[in-house]
Amino acid sequence: MNIQSTTREIKSLAGDALVVGALRKRGSKEVALTSAAQAVNDSLEGLLQEITNAGEFKGGLGEIATIYTMGKLSTRRVVVVGLGSQEDLTGQSIRRASAIATRHLQNTAARQIVLALSEGNGNISLQDSIQAQAEGALLGSYNFRKYQTREQEAKLDSIEIVAPKGHDSAAKAAIARGIAMAEATNFARDLINEPPAVLTPTELANRATSMARKLGMEYEVIDKPQMEELGMGGLLGVARGSVQPPKFIILRYKGAPDGEKGIALVGKGITFDTGGISIKPAANMDEMKGDMGGAAAVIGAMQAIATLKPAINVTAYISSTENMPSGSAYVPGDILRIMNGKTIEIVNTDAEGRLVLADGLSYATREGHSPIIDVATLTGAIVVALGNNHSGLFSNNEQLTQEIIAAGKSVGERFWAMPMDNDFNDNIKSEIADVKQTSTRAGSSITAAKVLQNFVNEETPWAHLDIAGTSYVDSKKPHQEKGATGVAVRTLAEFAVNQAKK
Repeated sequence: MNIQSTTREIKSLAGDALVVGALRKRGSKEVALTSAAQAVNDSLEGLLQEITNAGEFKGGLGEIATIYTMGKLSTRRVVVVGLGSQEDLTGQSIRRASAIATRHLQNTAARQIVLALSEGNGNISLQDSIQAQAEGALLGSYNFRKYQTREQEAKLDSIEIVAPKGHDSAAKAAIARGIAMAEATNFARDLINEPPAVLTPTELANRATSMARKLGMEYEVIDKPQMEELGMGGLLGVARGSVQPPKFIILRYKGAPDGEKGIALVGKGITFDTGGISIKPAANMDEMKGDMGGAAAVIGAMQAIATLKPAINVTAYISSTENMPSGSAYVPGDILRIMNGKTIEIVNTDAEGRLVLADGLSYATREGHSPIIDVATLTGAIVVALGNNHSGLFSNNEQLTQEIIAAGKSVGERFWAMPMDNDFNDNIKSEIADVKQTSTRAGSSITAAKVLQNFVNEETPWAHLDIAGTSYVDSKKPHQEKGATGVAVRTLAEFAVNQAKK
């Protein structure tokens, strides 16, 4: 899709639709029109204001009203989309409104549209507003239809985003940044949405390295013989039940001198999770193709980082395999030795994510990276604790915690800091190994994080992001497709950019 900026007057803007914004006035139920919406209102002889005065449009976030211009404007129709209250206008509300409007217009076969949602206000700059409009448009128009034989839905060809005169270069930079963030997120969504027979560990490695090659990143794929030499017992143990060979994928973005180790991102890449010998119920097992959501987030973040080019080094480590039941599968009661030498007593083979992450964290720790952030669809318990709107954040470092939360907030992704008290260490004490894989249901997302903590150094800032509740949606929303969300891609990229500015 072609996305460009324009500084032309509202009256002269042509296309299938012009999208403008409106807000609820501060402390009131009245509707305030943005400057672009006011220009449309003037051209249509007060029609927009008449609709709002009649209470037909109230400015709620994502609310839509469509008006046909009858030749009074160059565009055939105007879509007014609500931005919510004036005092709460943020990049996320603009992003969400853009996604809803764009998705709506794509569903009505629009091909060329113009976005003039907001010039920003005291809460958000013009540049951030333009970036949010570009991101929202690409995220909202995303779909996954490649395996359908019926006639494909029409897709948008081009979008223009309106900027005030004199701000063209800033608008172009904002659009480029928004495109980088959204395309990387959609790349991650494609990975998650692929059928598991297609996206095997080998294919995940192929797609990750192909992306890295195009963007000039270094990459390496470690196969089973090398894993055995490295002592990656967690990844190898989980892989034992599958006929698909495991892959350990390394991507290196170098934006700083070689001597600086920089950030490590570690992703869980279980391309299909049956639960292994501790097999899952059949209901909803099809969604377990998304158990590599953490790997997809890390790979997508690396695409965004390599496109944005911050002056920092970032290395991604992805542990990828299937978790299958078979005569060769690992079983409850086994003991696996992780790359750093520590052993884990196996209690439930469906708690495999912490095993493959343990090897990834051990590798990143050995390489001396700081900070280290791992991402995984790790536990159902985090969904019970936080629902589907917040991802869990576990860390040994308060500053890192706040920096990730701030990065997430700026891109519209919410992370909630979870406790990591040492009292939880008792839950993972083993009588026969260094660590017990899992414990009781109580606080089990915390227990999982405490297992992972054993594979990073105490002095290294580390965070674990549990995205099990936010990586996938099971129904269509006004702003997004059913399936993968690509959560954490933009947060990780924003975090890396912020770290480069220090």
